[in-house]
Amino acid sequence: MMLEIAVDADEEWDSSREGLLTWEQLARNAAEAAIAESAFPQLATTERPVEISVRLTGDEEVQALNSRWRGKDQPTNVLSFPLIDQPNLHQANISSPEVLLGDIVLARGVCENEAAEKRVPIEHHAAHLLIHGTLHLLGYDHHDDAHAADMEAREVRALERLGIANPYEVAA
Repeated sequence: MMLEIAVDADEEWDSSREGLLTWEQLARNAAEAAIAESAFPQLATTERPVEISVRLTGDEEVQALNSRWRGKDQPTNVLSFPLIDQPNLHQANISSPEVLLGDIVLARGVCENEAAEKRVPIEHHAAHLLIHGTLHLLGYDHHDDAHAADMEAREVRALERLGIANPYEVAA
């Protein structure tokens, strides 16, 4: 796969991850898993570069983006900004020299708090959010029950590919 992941991480996303995957590796693995579980697995075999930009930042920056683009003046865990519409994804092998899927932005504080609440490592929760964001870039959404169930099932299968437990199952 000619998947190009550009990761820009603020200092609070501790880059000294001794013995752990780097955020770049984690973002690549998450994106590859999401693409494999999407309706567009051909993106994994295209000769053309497929590009995703990932911004790992703080709650304040995400709150500003969320306010500007979604009219919600609060931080959120992940934002996705697709650059290609779903019908064009079917033509990804032939329509352009590169496929710019879009941008994903994660908020450190929200991600960290949610991981603590779920009692999972921040890396697992970040991988889930990156998969979720990648699926949004691929045209998936959760505006109604049917679409939400489909997207959730794809997330669970993508996480399974990474050896990460289903985050929607309530621990007994």
